[in-house]
Amino acid sequence: MRTYTPKPGEVTRTWHVIDATDVVLGRLASQTAILLRGKHKPTFAPHVDGGDFVIIINADKVALTGAKLEQKKAYRHSGFPGGLKAQSYQELLAKNPAKAVEKAVRGMLPKTTLGRAQLTKLKVYSGAEHPHAAQKPQPFEISQVAQ
Repeated sequence: MRTYTPKPGEVTRTWHVIDATDVVLGRLASQTAILLRGKHKPTFAPHVDGGDFVIIINADKVALTGAKLEQKKAYRHSGFPGGLKAQSYQELLAKNPAKAVEKAVRGMLPKTTLGRAQLTKLKVYSGAEHPHAAQKPQPFEISQVAQ
């Protein structure tokens, strides 16, 4: 019996839309990373980009548990000496909530060329509207929400 290996041309991709209203950021990011990598499919292979497209709406209504809103920091570096910048998640969610969700999902994907390719299939929007209605995305429900 030969082991089945999917080829990049054989992959069928579907579109999922996730409503991030009152969903904990880490749970949202982990479920999104599973969909982007294709780990929910029986044809999963770690070396093939077999994941689906994911649209996240209402990113401005995502929840953080405990005191993470004030205490957790989002770091970025310019690449120059002394170029480390820190920003609290409260400021980040106020200025650019889509960036906070993208940062969380990026941390759960592989740090390789394949991971960067999978991240291009993620579309994050702050409001409830998205321009991908023509792709007919199916709603994906995350049952665990913040208390």
